[in-house]
Amino acid sequence: MKKLPDTEFDVMKVVWDNTPPVTTTVIMEQLGNERGWPVPALITMLSRLNEKGFIYSEKKGKMRYYYPLIKKADYIEFVTKDFMKKYHNDSFTSFYSTYYDIRMVSDEALNAFAAWVRRHRGEFRRYQSDK
Repeated sequence: MKKLPDTEFDVMKVVWDNTPPVTTTVIMEQLGNERGWPVPALITMLSRLNEKGFIYSEKKGKMRYYYPLIKKADYIEFVTKDFMKKYHNDSFTSFYSTYYDIRMVSDEALNAFAAWVRRHRGEFRRYQSDK
């Protein structure tokens, strides 16, 4: 799996957020018109997503229908792991201290996170390094 450009990720969010199959019309209504994309530009993005294995498409009459092949949760897990490894050497402490240092954490958010950790501590999946 590869990280998607932001525009293709935005298209995938629409595909994931709707019950399959999703049509080009639905994607244009929910995203393309807002962004000012011409239909051919959206079709190009959908073709790329198809080539990359993120969606499957089929044509029925004049309509083309799109189905997600990759689950949103799987993609988010992939990009999160990549981000953590690339920018924080797989260190949650590095990530959170950076987030905290740039003042993006309120006391309420910090308290909510600490409570979440206490509730879920026994449920954590143990990371197995590929090293």
